[in-house]
Amino acid sequence: MPRFRRTLFALMSLAALPLTWATVNGPVISANFPDPAILVTSGGTYAFATNSGNINIQVATSTDDGVTWELESGVDALPNVGSWATANSTWAPDVIDRGDGTFVMYYAAWSTLYSTHCVAAATSITAVGPYTPESHPIACQTQGGGAIDPAGFQDTNGTRYIVYKVDGSSLGGGGPCGNANGEYSTPIMLQQMEADGVTPTGEPVQILDRGQFDGPLIEAPVLILHNGTYVLFFSSNCYNTDLYDISYATAPSISGPYTKASSPLLITGDDDLTAPGGATPRLDGEFMVFHATVNTSPLTRYMYTATVTWNGTIVST
Repeated sequence: MPRFRRTLFALMSLAALPLTWATVNGPVISANFPDPAILVTSGGTYAFATNSGNINIQVATSTDDGVTWELESGVDALPNVGSWATANSTWAPDVIDRGDGTFVMYYAAWSTLYSTHCVAAATSITAVGPYTPESHPIACQTQGGGAIDPAGFQDTNGTRYIVYKVDGSSLGGGGPCGNANGEYSTPIMLQQMEADGVTPTGEPVQILDRGQFDGPLIEAPVLILHNGTYVLFFSSNCYNTDLYDISYATAPSISGPYTKASSPLLITGDDDLTAPGGATPRLDGEFMVFHATVNTSPLTRYMYTATVTWNGTIVST
C-alpha cells in the first residue's frame, strides 16, 4: 500500500522544496498524546496535545532540545475554556511566543452556543500556562461544518496569521470520518490577526483544499517560512484509518498558490508507523513532532519526533 500510494502522488506536480526524512524517533511519549504542537523557548521545549480525560490541553516538557520528553501528568495548560465552549472537547492546540512576555495558545472546542467547533485563543505569561481564554472565538465557520486545527504564524514583516481547517467532513456523508462521497469542502483557511495574536482582522482566505489523492479531507495545517518559501504542512485522509498521512505544499507568497508535493512525507509503513499525522515543525523546519496510531480500540496515538532534511527537488523516503 505505501508504494502504491507514492506512485499515485508522483502523478501530481512537484513542489518547489521536497523533503527527505532523515530520522524518526520514538515513541517519545508513550501515552495518548494526539495532534502535538511544539514550542521552543530559552527555558526549554514544550509540547501540547488534544484533551485527555478531564485535562483540556495536555503538556509535555523537554530539557534536551526535544530528544527526551516528560508528560506533565495532571497538568492542564487550559484549565478553563472560553465561556462559549464545552470543557474536554478541546482539540489540536498550538502555542506561539508573542515576544512581549506573553504566550498565545490557539485551540478548537465544541460550542453549544454555535452548535459547531470553533477556533479560539488564550494567553499566559508562562509557556506551560495556565492559559486564560479569550471571551469570543476567532472563527466558527458554522455553515461550512465548523472550524478546527488552528496554528499560528508570523511573517517576516511582523504580520500575524492563523491557519485552520473548515470541517466540512463533519456535515455527514458516511465513511470512517465523514464526507465519504466527497460532497463537502474541507479547505484550509488563512486568517490575518492583529498584533496581539488574538484578534482577527479582515476576512479569511482559502489557501488549499483536498485533491484527487487526499481522500475525504485535509486537516491539521501548520505554516512555516523556509528559505523564502511558504511551506504548509497538513494531513490527509481519515485520522482513524491507515491512510492518514503527513503531507505538505509550498508557495511563493503566503496567500498562495500552494503546490502540493509529489508524495506525502510520512505514510503507514514508513519507519513501522501506522497513520502518522498531526505534525508540527519547529520554526526552522528541521525538526517536528507528530503522532502515530498504536491502538485502534480505544484509539490511542503516541508522540514521535523526526529530523527533517531539505533536499532540493528530490524526495526519498
